[in-house]
Amino acid sequence: MSQHLSRALAGLLPRPLVGALIRGVYPRIEPELGRLADFVPRGGTALDVGGWFGPWTSRLLRRADRVVTIEADPEMARLLERTFPAVRVVAAAASDHAGETTLWSPAAGAIVGVSSVEETGRGHQNTVPTPVPRVRIDDLAVSDVRFVKLDIEGHELAALRGAERTVRRDLPVLLLELEARHQPLEPVLSLLAEWGYRGEILTEGSWRPLEGFDLASHQRSHAAQLARPFPSRVLFPGTRYVNSVLFRHTSRAF
Repeated sequence: MSQHLSRALAGLLPRPLVGALIRGVYPRIEPELGRLADFVPRGGTALDVGGWFGPWTSRLLRRADRVVTIEADPEMARLLERTFPAVRVVAAAASDHAGETTLWSPAAGAIVGVSSVEETGRGHQNTVPTPVPRVRIDDLAVSDVRFVKLDIEGHELAALRGAERTVRRDLPVLLLELEARHQPLEPVLSLLAEWGYRGEILTEGSWRPLEGFDLASHQRSHAAQLARPFPSRVLFPGTRYVNSVLFRHTSRAF
């Protein structure tokens, strides 16, 4: 979403209404949301890491017995708690160690959806720093984890390292936002390959192996999509900018 539009929405509409609108239309932006039956097992625990306004949280509640949502922005975490009383909301940044860090957010606020604890977050114009706690997923005492979604603007590798015990124990399906503009892709792909995971992407309505698909080149050639205003991307999705990668463990047939 453009920061200009985000400021306008934030100023004119109550945050709960903005959240409801975003949750309603977000499958137009991330079509994986409309295909949960393809890859999210029923039952157990689902983790939504980087909850934002809860487009994934709301739909995971329809399939999982328990949903745990991790959101670093304090205001967004409070909104999620009010919106989803059945969800355990963890107001912290998922990372590879506990402690404190700085969340860098654009002046328009968390509504833009690009806040990050990565140092590269400082590069945004008029970036606002907020001290937030760090947490390791392995320290959350979650059990029977069947699905994990990670969308935390370049901090996915650190969050995975902080979830190694949980992932190796439960072998959940993973959905990661991976963007070459935020982080090198190879370290994440190598780590998951070491853990026995293979990647897939949704393109042109079908799932295809990540192997043989040059994700970084695709993203560079389709980067103009990111500059389009949010309403335009909702009404006229156009050519997809693929940044969500599904990972399944090779021992699981789901």
